[in-house]
Amino acid sequence: MTDEAPSPAPMATTAGLLGAGTVLIFDGKGGVRRHTSEEDLPKAPLRGFVLIAGNSRAPEFRVWMKGELGDFHADLLSAPSTRARCTVVGDKALVVIRVARPGAEPDDMGRQLMSLLIEKGRVTIASELNVADFLGLPKWESSHHAPVSPADLVARLGLRAADRLEPLVEMLGDRLDSIEESLIIENTSTAQSRLSHLRRTMISFRRMVWPLRDTLNTLEIEDLSFFSARDRLRLREASARSARLGDELQAMSERAVLVHEQIIDARAEQMNRTMLILAAVTVVFMPLTLVTGVLGMNVSGIPMANDPEAFWYVCGGLICFSIAIVVWMRKRRWL
Repeated sequence: MTDEAPSPAPMATTAGLLGAGTVLIFDGKGGVRRHTSEEDLPKAPLRGFVLIAGNSRAPEFRVWMKGELGDFHADLLSAPSTRARCTVVGDKALVVIRVARPGAEPDDMGRQLMSLLIEKGRVTIASELNVADFLGLPKWESSHHAPVSPADLVARLGLRAADRLEPLVEMLGDRLDSIEESLIIENTSTAQSRLSHLRRTMISFRRMVWPLRDTLNTLEIEDLSFFSARDRLRLREASARSARLGDELQAMSERAVLVHEQIIDARAEQMNRTMLILAAVTVVFMPLTLVTGVLGMNVSGIPMANDPEAFWYVCGGLICFSIAIVVWMRKRRWL
């Protein structure tokens, strides 16, 4: 038995391809090495596979895909997409993963797409990402802990995508904590706008996390001949990681709803206090308005109309009456 098996499709030359991409050979035992030859593409090892990654916008890589994979699969890999998905065609699977750009902020994740064509003995990736850096290739070369199968590679890609999202999700949690603290000091004017922006951001995150989970789940249950039980277990673990992030986002969304209700309650309480003050003022001044209106009638017979001290008597009586009303309302706890 030889150490290498024929690849699933005839291999084209790497002339021009290596200038637009990377070719990696995984031995299926945890080892990986770069292919730098300008000759024919390497054959897949008996227990391993070949990874071919190129820039989806590079003309050389597009030409190679059409010549090596055919127009149909080349168009699938290079077609623009906005959502993660998994599509199975025969014994091949097309997987699209959305990845946050390095150093992204929650408000600007800069989503980048990674399209993978998975087949027996080979994985082709079309993406503007630097796949080698994204996967952590130098670490794999030194630790001898590289993926052992195409499914294992996809699972690790899913884990890497989740790793980039996790600190961003933590930032969202910190922002929600900050909004809750602002509510403690009753600063509801800024909390409302901040909370609305945060909820919109969380919706964007959920649109990124849940499709990633569904993509990995779909790939796990598909009946591909070269998937082993271990491969499906690895995909399930990666899917569970994405599901945990989704659950955390769901919990934060529920917290945001509660915070929104607290803001509404605080505003309602503030409005009730304002209305209570207005009602108290109305109760105090309505009798005074009645008295002054009666005394201000331009008719004869007004008591003490000719008394020079009458004005001060009336003012003193109104003040005493107002104080009495206020004291009575405080005893009834209306103020």
